[in-house]
Amino acid sequence: MRVGHKTADTEFFGFKTHLAMTEERIITAAVVTSGEKHDGKQLEALVEKSRAAGVEVETVIGDGAYSEKDNIEFAKGNFELVSRLSSNVVHGCRSKEDEFEYNKDAGMFVCKAGHMAKSKTRRHNKQPERKENPRMVYSFDIEKCKRCPMREGCYKEGCKSKTYSVSITSDIQNEHKTFQETERFKELASNRYMIEAKNGELKNRHGYGEADSTGTQAMRIQGAVTIFFANLKRIIKLRT
Repeated sequence: MRVGHKTADTEFFGFKTHLAMTEERIITAAVVTSGEKHDGKQLEALVEKSRAAGVEVETVIGDGAYSEKDNIEFAKGNFELVSRLSSNVVHGCRSKEDEFEYNKDAGMFVCKAGHMAKSKTRRHNKQPERKENPRMVYSFDIEKCKRCPMREGCYKEGCKSKTYSVSITSDIQNEHKTFQETERFKELASNRYMIEAKNGELKNRHGYGEADSTGTQAMRIQGAVTIFFANLKRIIKLRT
């Protein structure tokens, strides 16, 4: 279990279950992670698991967490990705891809130790001739960094600040931005509520809002049983 964030001020301690679902509301894939993991990193695994289950994946609808550069590149020529870009963050030009992850709900980056940035500032390129994109700079609590057990290689002793920055725009995201302004994108995006409704069903009707045991493997077993039961109910309803 790890600390995750629903918003900048709201934390939870536990796991996440990332889901893929058909239009008929049948869950086709699930990935269980600790609470701090980034939703968008699970897209490829969810798509591949769904295809392995016999699902033909032509369009994927998700929230803004799935619009990072790697996912757009994975989707191109593979399937249609309907995920709205964040205006504040582009994930394609980061130097520490595996250490800092973006939390879409809070609008902040989280370091590998689970500490969330406390503020962000947009910085423009002061040398236009270099044709560099503006960047969003995220500032972390330096006192936490000084005491962090993972500070080696991340925090330099004696520094008075700790920041992390990302490029705000990229060519492939600009192409995706054009797509998200189309009527087709807007129409497809309006169906995203289905996954939130399914999450609510799993938690409220089937007790999936609380772990029955400890450890990721135990959570995977609980998830498999819960999803199997929810799918069975849905299939029976569709057939009657």
